Amino acid sequence: MTFYIDTKKESSSQEIAFLLKKCIRHHQGFWEELVFLCIGSDRMTGDCLGPYVGQQLSAYRGPGISVYGTLNEPVHAMNLEQMSSSIEERHPHALVIAIDASLGQKKHLGYVTIGNGALYPGAGVHKELPPVGDIHITGIVNIGGMLEQFTLQTTRLSTVISLADTITQGILSLIPAGNILPSESLIQTL
Repeated sequence: MTFYIDTKKESSSQEIAFLLKKCIRHHQGFWEELVFLCIGSDRMTGDCLGPYVGQQLSAYRGPGISVYGTLNEPVHAMNLEQMSSSIEERHPHALVIAIDASLGQKKHLGYVTIGNGALYPGAGVHKELPPVGDIHITGIVNIGGMLEQFTLQTTRLSTVISLADTITQGILSLIPAGNILPSESLIQTL
């Protein structure tokens, strides 16, 4: 099941935190740490949501939490498979939360989606990339259907930043302050 959150609502970051916690609890007992895999490119406005969220989250790394994909070191179509393999090797007992931009219907523009199950990066632009993550979060940055590459190139930066900020606030309100807790304590607090 995928949940849709309207980021124009004042309570949207709290709703993101609540639903993400619900998804994480679905996986209780199967993981020891959280890995945020933030997918996208900093070279295309509509596709920079993931790296921008990763950039913000990277300031809060700590025991039990890792972040891959930032503005300086993006995870995109060219290195996704390699990065996925590296994450599996480095974090064999991690719960991977994949974050990416997406295109959607006009009525969902500016919404965030959260759900259990893998993310299919590149699907909106007809790329066949491997599914990643145990939980997926997407920000619907623009309307899909025609000329997807052009649509991503001409997406408003303000839409991307607003969605990314809301996603980051939701995630950070869920994670214990300072991330100084060992991973066992992190799991118990969720």
